[in-house]
Amino acid sequence: MDDALNGQWSLILGVSAGMGRSAALALAAAGCNIAGVHIDTSGRQHEIDQLVDELRALGVRVEFFNANAASPSVREEVVAKLGKLTDGAGVRVLMHSLAFGSLVPLLPSPEQPGATAKQVDMTLNVMANSLIYWFQDLFAAGLLVEGSKVFAMTSAGTARFTSHYGPVSAAKAALESHVRQLAVEAAPHGISVNALRAGITLTESFRRIPGSDDLSERARLGNPHGRLTTPEDVAEALVLLSRARSSWITGNVIGVDGGEFLTV
Repeated sequence: MDDALNGQWSLILGVSAGMGRSAALALAAAGCNIAGVHIDTSGRQHEIDQLVDELRALGVRVEFFNANAASPSVREEVVAKLGKLTDGAGVRVLMHSLAFGSLVPLLPSPEQPGATAKQVDMTLNVMANSLIYWFQDLFAAGLLVEGSKVFAMTSAGTARFTSHYGPVSAAKAALESHVRQLAVEAAPHGISVNALRAGITLTESFRRIPGSDDLSERARLGNPHGRLTTPEDVAEALVLLSRARSSWITGNVIGVDGGEFLTV
């Protein structure tokens, strides 16, 4: 087992499904302890319990928080708990994988009203700006240290039109901007910050996008690998980058899509 991750701690925002879930399992398989924040109803508790059991079966420590990751009080609670869990040693990996936003058109139509200020502001706060606030609080607490790796999940929607995706597209574009700014400011501290641009992946959040079936079929046919991206593909890339001791790969949008962005 690679000692770079063995016994370290990771914090995954959005741990219960999709990219976050697969990343947690891959990091745990590499020996990394997992702290995770998710927001789920009691109807999914059995699935969450199963995930926790799977992670612990890999021999790591696990601490989940079922709460709103965009809430300042939740952030304060989790950061304080992490300080105790890590015994001040810091967080090796921070993954920002919050997929909660408004999927609405920007302009009104006879069928649907346009996006409201509340919807746009909420989407930007949860899916983009919360990265800044988590980074600030973890850094101030001494939990983001030399060797820490920060990953934010973005998409090709920053550069392409998709129906009903306007607020999320804006949030992802802002997220990439935050990544660049944080990468430069954090570089003197040996902390790397990157965005992972996953290809189209059949997660629950993707399926909520109107027209997702057509999008996924187009991506499957056009991807050079002849298939869609999976959460496991993304998790493998995240673990690979997390093993590196250097902070020299930073400030990038890294495609994890099998070449989809080049061809679809």
